Formats: sequence, structure tokens, C-alpha cells
Amino acid sequence: MNSIHLHTLSNGITVVHRQVLHTEISHLGIMLDIGSRDELAGEEGLAHFWEHLAFKGTQKKSNMQIINRLEIYGGELNAYTTKEKICFHASILSPYFERALELLTDITFDSIFPEKELEKERSVILEEMSMYYDAPEEAIQDDFDELLFPNHPLGVNILGTTETVQSFQKKDLEAFIERNLDTSRIVFSSIGKLDPTKVFSWAEKHLGSIKAKKQIVKRVAPSAMIPQTKVIKRGITQSHVALGRQSFAIENPNRLAFFLLVNLLGGPGMNSLLNVSVRERHGLVYSIEASLTSFLDSGYWAIYFGTEPNQVNKSLKLIQKEFAKLQEKELTAPQLKKIKSQLKGQLAMAEEGNLNFMLMMAKNLLDREKIESLDEIFDQIDLIDSAHIQSLAVEMLNPDTLSYLIFEP
Repeated sequence: MNSIHLHTLSNGITVVHRQVLHTEISHLGIMLDIGSRDELAGEEGLAHFWEHLAFKGTQKKSNMQIINRLEIYGGELNAYTTKEKICFHASILSPYFERALELLTDITFDSIFPEKELEKERSVILEEMSMYYDAPEEAIQDDFDELLFPNHPLGVNILGTTETVQSFQKKDLEAFIERNLDTSRIVFSSIGKLDPTKVFSWAEKHLGSIKAKKQIVKRVAPSAMIPQTKVIKRGITQSHVALGRQSFAIENPNRLAFFLLVNLLGGPGMNSLLNVSVRERHGLVYSIEASLTSFLDSGYWAIYFGTEPNQVNKSLKLIQKEFAKLQEKELTAPQLKKIKSQLKGQLAMAEEGNLNFMLMMAKNLLDREKIESLDEIFDQIDLIDSAHIQSLAVEMLNPDTLSYLIFEP
């Protein structure tokens, strides 16, 4: 981690750069601690709308100039919105690093949201919403959030609703940004072979001129979930199922141990318990996965799968059978060692991706004000024991405490 360098600008923006000498590509991004959970009633989808409109014109550049600014050098410009973050990022050959930084700064802080572009992008987002609705494996995950966090912004689809998207005007975007933008809650993150002193100099030049802004943004934690089951009829041929419950926040001391348990249950490995049982042994699903998502003050874990309508109950019974095994008996020492090794390998491979690492640095600095090395994380994994895993299985894998959402034909 000695290759990671930090600098704070006078306006409060944090700059982090990791020097990696064996690559010609630089990845850089501006991440803001603003997301869809910061929307007020009637603003649902506004953060995502901002992400789209930021590319449509600034005081200095037209839509086409923004599109071509990096693409003519083979670079990429992109963005995404989550429940708690908005990020604008780029990947480019290192000689064009400053060009990319200038562009990211421009679209993040100086977009003008042209009216004609606003109307066009409104249509694009409505098409995006239709596309997600037509993909039940995507839609069920968004709809499941509403069961887990009812009457709370974390339960609202990031895309918003048809009604809200159709209502947005330029003034709504400006008001949302004015209310939420805080330069002390912004990180510029980069990774590449460039010397950190050069990166910091360019950051001072382009980001240092941004006016300091401080906001007091209060995020309200969600209420406890009341388990429920919801069945929705849709024009599909296969049933899609989501089950899970609220879980641990980012800094909760149980989070890493529970992540290990969720990874054992249904992580990306083909040897996950649920994949072996439900797919390999019984052939009931094409894929089944378990995931853990943590926020600053809450979180959730969930299982997703699709199967024939007459196989839903059998699939759920097999899942509950795996739950019971984990609840009734501690993992043996060899089993625990095996799943720890697997998780460590997955984390190490994820760190090999420079783009993902750049985004991870920004998110960790915003959420935790630190970046942990792999060795530090591995040391924490090594401390997890079988008794802890079993106690979490008893607490979190009780079928009666879970919510269920089923899309069926």
C-alpha cells in the first residue's frame, strides 16, 4: 500500500493516487457522497437523472465535444449512480490524463443541463426503465429493495418512477445539487504509472479552483423490516425469486464474518453451497447467487434465482436445508480454512482490476476515511472462527425472519 498517496485540496476535496508502473492506462474518477437516498419525496430518480444530464453540455463544451474528448484517443468516459454515491470516471492512455481530469471536472461541476437535451435524455431514461422491467432477473432485485426498506429512500428504485422522471426540470437538478454538494464529501481517485506529484499538481489546477462548499446532510436510518411475502404475476414463462433481510452496515463488526458466510452460501464460486445443491445436484436453476450489500447505516443480504413455477417450493426447501446445516453444526477447521482461502483469492483477484481498485479507493475514503490493504483484510479474515459463523447463521438465516418476493407467470 506504499504506492497509495493522499492529498487534500484547500476546498476539502480529497485526492488519492495509486502509482502502478506496469500499465500504460490511467483510470480516474470523481466520486461524490450523494446518491438516490438523498432524494426528497417527488425527486425519486433525480440523482440518476443528473448522472445522465451531466454529459449533455457544459459552459465550455457541447454534447458532441464531451463525447469525442477522450474517445478520439481510444479512451472511455462513464458514470454510475448508487443509493449513496454518484461517480464520473474515465480510462485513458496516461499521456492524456490531464485531458481526462479536465473533462471530469467540467461535467461534474459545470454542467448546464440544456433544455433540449433534458427532453431527449428523459426519453432515454424511460426506455431504460422499460428495458429493466422487461428483464425480470434485473427488475426483481430493484423491487425487492422496496420489501426490505419500505417507506424509505433505500427502498426506492434508483431510476425513479415514470411520473417523477416525466416531471423533472432544470431547476430540480440545480436545487438537488445545491442542497447536497459538499466538497469535503468528494474524492478524486486515480491509478496509473504517473508520479503522484504530477497528479496532485493537476488536481490543484483543475479541482482546486472549485469553490469550497459545506452542507449538513442528514441521512435517516431505515426502520426495522417486517418480514413479508409478495407474489406478483407477470408476463413471463419462468418464476423469479428473491429472499433475504436487512443486514449489517459498513462498519458493523459482524459484516466481514457475515460476508464470509454469504460467500460460502452463494458467492461467485461454482462450489458455493446453493449452486452445488440447487443446480448441480437437482438441476432446478441455471444460476443462483447470494449477495451482501452494506450502506453507512444499514444493509441487506439476498438470494436470487429463477426456476420453473412448479419447482419454486422445492428450491426454497433445498435452500432452507442448507440454512439448517449451517445453524446446527459449526464448520470444521478444514472447512473454515477452505472458505477463508477462497474468499482471500477472490478479493486478491478483484484487486488486480485497476478500474475497480480506483473506484474502491474512492468509496472507502468516503465511507470509512481509510483504505485497508489486502494484508489487513486477510488478518481480519483469519480472526473469524466457526462459532461466529454459526451464531450469524442462527441470527440471519432464520426463514421466518426473511422477506420473499416472487415473480410468477
